[in-house]
This record gives sequence, C-alpha cells and structure tokens, in this order.
Amino acid sequence: MKGGWQRLRKIVRSTMFAIVNKEFLIFLFFLALSGVFWLLMALNETYEMEYCIPVQLTGVPKNAIITTPMADTVRVTVRDKGYTLATYEYGHLIKSINVPFSTYANQETLTGAVPAADLQKMIYQRLYSSSRITAVKPDRLQFYFNYGLRRQIPVTVNGSFSASRDYYISQVVAIPSRVVVYASKRLLDSLKTVQTEVIRMRNIYDTTEVTVKLKQIPGAKFIPSTVKLRILPDILTEGRVEVPVKAVNMPEGKILRTFPQRVYVRFVVGVSQYNLVKPDQFTVVADYKELMAHPSDKCNVYLQSVPKFVSKAQLELKQVDYLIEQP
Repeated sequence: MKGGWQRLRKIVRSTMFAIVNKEFLIFLFFLALSGVFWLLMALNETYEMEYCIPVQLTGVPKNAIITTPMADTVRVTVRDKGYTLATYEYGHLIKSINVPFSTYANQETLTGAVPAADLQKMIYQRLYSSSRITAVKPDRLQFYFNYGLRRQIPVTVNGSFSASRDYYISQVVAIPSRVVVYASKRLLDSLKTVQTEVIRMRNIYDTTEVTVKLKQIPGAKFIPSTVKLRILPDILTEGRVEVPVKAVNMPEGKILRTFPQRVYVRFVVGVSQYNLVKPDQFTVVADYKELMAHPSDKCNVYLQSVPKFVSKAQLELKQVDYLIEQP
C-alpha cells in the first residue's frame, strides 16, 4: 500500500512539472515572438546615427611634403530606417574615403581643400539611396604641402617656472635650440621663432628635464615636433660689493665729491654665478640737477644698473655727504 502511494505521488509530481514546463515554454515562445515583432517595428522607424569614416590622402608625389595633414576621420550623421543604420553599424559597409592629391592640391598656394559639397558627394557614394546626411564634422577638409623648402628657426620657451624656497631658476634650455621648419616661403619669411606649447612648473629644486610639444602653426611642419626643456635651478646666496659713486648731469668746470666716495651694494645671486659678480657691473649715481632743484645737506645716491643675473640689489647707504668744487 505504501509503495502504491509513492508511485502515485511520483506520477502526480511528474504530471504537474510537465504542465508547468509546457506553460513556461509557451510563455517564452510568445515572449520571444513579441520581442521580434517589437524589434521589427522599432527598426522600421527613422533614426539618426553618427559614424566615423576614415579619410586618406592618396597619390601624394614623392617630392611633396605634407606640412599640415588634413583630418584623418570624418564624423557623419546619417538619417534613415533603423535596419539600414544597423546594417551600416554592424555590416561595416561605409568604407574609407580616398582624397586624390592631384585633384585638390593648389600648386600656387601650396594648399589643398575638399569643399563640403565634394565631401558629401564622396560620403553619399558609400550610402544607400534612402539615407540622408544631416551633419558632417569637419564640413571641409584642408591640407598644406610644399616641395622641400625649409629653414632652421630658433625655439622660444613659452612658460613659467618657479623654484623652491632659497632657490631660483638660473636657466631654461631648449634642446635642440633650433628646429627645421618646412613651410611656404612667405610663412618661413614671417617666422622669427617657434614657440613651445605653454608649460608651467613650480617648486623646482633640482635639475629637471621635460619634453614639450611645439605650438602648431597651420602650413608648417617641425622636425623634430617636440623639444626637451632642461630647467636649471640654483641655490641663492647673498653678496656685497663696494661701488664708486658717479656724478651725472654735471656742468662743465664743476666737480661733485661724495663722502664716502664708494658705497656698498647688497644683492642675491646663485651660487654658481657668485664669482662672476664684479663691482664695475653696478652703477651708483648722484644727480647734480636734483641737488640744485632740492638743495640739502645730504646727497641722494641711486643704484642705476645691476647685472641681469642678480636680484634684490639695494644700497646700504642711500644718502651721503657731498661737496661741489669749482676749480
């Protein structure tokens, strides 16, 4: 009796699972069928989609140098039915565009340009007749070339560099200091220097090297296109030199004597350049015209010039005794 109940239970359970599984399979079938219908309806709607099309300049003569290449990719927005756009996307039917050099190169201006109308025509040749282009970026292709005309142009560093405390930037060197520039004669004649891209560095305390690109100029090609900047910091130290006072604007026949005749100048300089500082590189003056305009017991003295590589130069004495002699 017990075995009969177990067999009956197994039969009932298997029957129930079969019914449930059958219903579940039917549900999945209709779900998939409804998904297919939805997809077909969705693909039949009109959409817009952007595609990237590679562009290549072909037929460039061996003696021609492309100084500024045109864009290597065109982004085009296409409007069409969903299934057509899906064909473009997954079928890879939109092939690259080849731009013939001889067709668009202007030998007088050494430039080439593919107008928007020609560009769209090339793209339409790769689309179905039902497709419509709604946007093209860039809408015009342009390139520059020449036939080997070049010149060496010095490099100018375009940036700012600040040293850590107790240091200063003694030198910024571009390596190489000159680059070869390929361009038209008119552009080469107008170029005095080639600038680097803007660079800013702070808290420099040790010799630092960094590679930076040259600032692009339409129609010019640089070789090399990058330079290495070597930033040389130096430790600051204080210095002191004794400089004679010179009289300026003195009328003929008169002599201005100051007491003392020499004054000390304090300054800050890098350790590596300390021994290069000489007293004759400084100029301290007393102005006779100022004395006549504003008579006083003391004579003002001024620091008129200092070497370029020193900083914070100042006089220890700003007024001295004086005597005007007339032989």
